[in-house]
Amino acid sequence: MSTAAEPEVKDPYFQSLFADRIGGAGYGKSTEIYKFEKIKRAKRTALETHPDRQLLDFGIGENDSMADESVRRVMADEINQPANRGYADNGVAEYKQAAARFMQRHFGVTLDPQSQINHCIGSKPAYAMLPACFINPGDVTMMTVPGYPVAGTHTRYYGGEVYRLPLLAENDFLPDLDSVPDDIFRRTKMMVLNYPNSPTGRLATREFFEKVVALAKDKEFIVVHDAAHIMLTFDGKPMSFLETPGAMDVGVEVHSMSKGYDMIGWRMGFVAGHQRIVSAFADVKDNSDSGQFIATQKAAAAALDDDSIPARIHAKYKRRMEKLVAVLTDCGFDCEMPGGTYFLYTPSPSGTESGEVFAKAEDATRFLIEQLGVVTVPWDDAGAFLRFSVTYVAETEAEEDALMAETKRRLSDAKFTRA
Repeated sequence: MSTAAEPEVKDPYFQSLFADRIGGAGYGKSTEIYKFEKIKRAKRTALETHPDRQLLDFGIGENDSMADESVRRVMADEINQPANRGYADNGVAEYKQAAARFMQRHFGVTLDPQSQINHCIGSKPAYAMLPACFINPGDVTMMTVPGYPVAGTHTRYYGGEVYRLPLLAENDFLPDLDSVPDDIFRRTKMMVLNYPNSPTGRLATREFFEKVVALAKDKEFIVVHDAAHIMLTFDGKPMSFLETPGAMDVGVEVHSMSKGYDMIGWRMGFVAGHQRIVSAFADVKDNSDSGQFIATQKAAAAALDDDSIPARIHAKYKRRMEKLVAVLTDCGFDCEMPGGTYFLYTPSPSGTESGEVFAKAEDATRFLIEQLGVVTVPWDDAGAFLRFSVTYVAETEAEEDALMAETKRRLSDAKFTRA
């Protein structure tokens, strides 16, 4: 019996209208599978193959706890205030002033809350908007890799180019700025940095920041520093880029309420630094959104004024990180306590004693998930590395210890090898 042929699926009439920046006429037709989709598929395979085995998920990149109860109480009070019902536009004074107090208290950085601070609806939109302030076709944004790609994506949207600065172990995961060609410097408008660094967990030195400031002035580009993990600094006192002499002349720093304050999903952050750059960001922002809900800004202001909140979060993730480093070291991984962040970045194993061979970190991740039920994130951008996160769900320290014991059992059984 013959079957009818499948009807041909025609493209919508507007298929040819999609902008080149998102793929043009080919938009929606790519068969490429992205890294995090591959991880999701591997997790599904693991659950189907071993339905009774718990997935030990070290791949989660967000805090596992709700915002502090005191912050939620402020939100509950403010949400019913008629004065908070309107558009916030470029932010309310309460949040900007709290951000200024935070910067002064923790870093000794003095900022005018009106002209040198502006809120953002989370830090991600800030990295999307800042290229609009500077990038014309042919201009360059220098970005570290591995890293958060949003500023680079939007640089390309505006016809600019991204120059990748690899973070290599031999350079202590700092970019080699001496290797950048003069032609790149001539066309560079922005440099995007991130310390404590995600995912490597490394800290910048004062000397490195001083070099960046001098270079920015000499080569005439601005610096955007991503400080999302700054309150999760484990080695010494947290350090702001804006503490560096002259930094206020060359750039801005972007802060997030997510990592250090358990406010994942609240979408709150701020951009601080040179007033002309902050003003340019505010102008672009004013044509992109109408501000975060005022009650959310006031709750975030209360959080910034309560130093006990980041102190508790810091203590929790430092404790978990110390446990994870000990377990992975015992299982043959080459790792040490990171300077900050809730990410542990360790060289990927090259295989197992039983004959498994991992050509890249992605192969190791697939094995870990499907065969051992241990979820990690691979990074193959600058060498083969695995990223473990300590934001797994565990209500008590006893649950943390039980999870660590099970992790050690599974990883030890695998008998990994290193190149």
